[in-house]
Amino acid sequence: MSFLRVLVNLFQFNRTNWRAVLLCLLTASIFWAFNALNKQYTSNIKFPLRFEYDVEKASPIQELPASVLVNVSGNGWELFRETFGYKIPSLTIPLEKPIEVKKIVGSSLPPMLANQIGKLQINYVVTDTLYLQFDQKDKHTYKLFVDSKDITFKEGYGRISPVVVLPDSIQLQGPKSLLHKLPDSLVITLPGKKLNSNFRDQLPINLPSAEMIQLNFTHVEVMFEVDQVTTVEVKSKVEIKNLPKWNHVSLSQDSMSIKIQVPTTKSEDFKKIIPSISINLRKIKKGNHIIKPRVEGIPSYCSIIRLDSLAVNIF
Repeated sequence: MSFLRVLVNLFQFNRTNWRAVLLCLLTASIFWAFNALNKQYTSNIKFPLRFEYDVEKASPIQELPASVLVNVSGNGWELFRETFGYKIPSLTIPLEKPIEVKKIVGSSLPPMLANQIGKLQINYVVTDTLYLQFDQKDKHTYKLFVDSKDITFKEGYGRISPVVVLPDSIQLQGPKSLLHKLPDSLVITLPGKKLNSNFRDQLPINLPSAEMIQLNFTHVEVMFEVDQVTTVEVKSKVEIKNLPKWNHVSLSQDSMSIKIQVPTTKSEDFKKIIPSISINLRKIKKGNHIIKPRVEGIPSYCSIIRLDSLAVNIF
């Protein structure tokens, strides 16, 4: 009965008793943890990867593997530290000829990584294969422009000045195969809103596979003036340029109409201007062709909003 009384008294609500019980439990837990962490264990740990190669000669076409899963053995303290992300070392994989390497089999990695993981021992690499894709690094300069067809205006308004892009070109570095897929000129996309006032803004350069390509800058300044406009239709005779003397030509029409957007404030001045329309047949072979005429003599404050192509037969 005295033993039962002691137990009852122990578990009765008494701050002194409970403090003693908690202290004992905490002490026992610490001793258990220290004892457990001193033993040897095996675990899978994900190590971050870093590839070492000549960045001046080679460039990855796709994102490189970011990590590798490795089964390791070691002291509990070491595994605890690695498992919970405390100072997990980045494992370095050197690539002497990265363009020739398409994949790395996981089983070939232990000798390369063994001396990089401290006191842990590599049992095997869980990750089966690391896939790589490199290409020769290249550098090229591209023109930048804004496609005027992408600019929209509120009714009665239009662009009354050339579109200025600053700077007007950009230098890109990256995998040769990706750079060669790009056109010689890159289009800057404008925000999709209808304008009724002058436009000036910093716009981003958006590229496919941009994470693999280095840009010497990421934004450009685009500006142009906007005002009220009037649409004017002008008709002019088509001039033929550079027709070989031994050839003849027939056109679907000898004269063409052009629809031109003119600032309302300059519509009277524009009446004194006569635009010229021409087609250049240099290097054009015999046969039927559809050719876009060239318009000259239009002031910079005007813009062509309609100009049809011309059917041309050279014989």
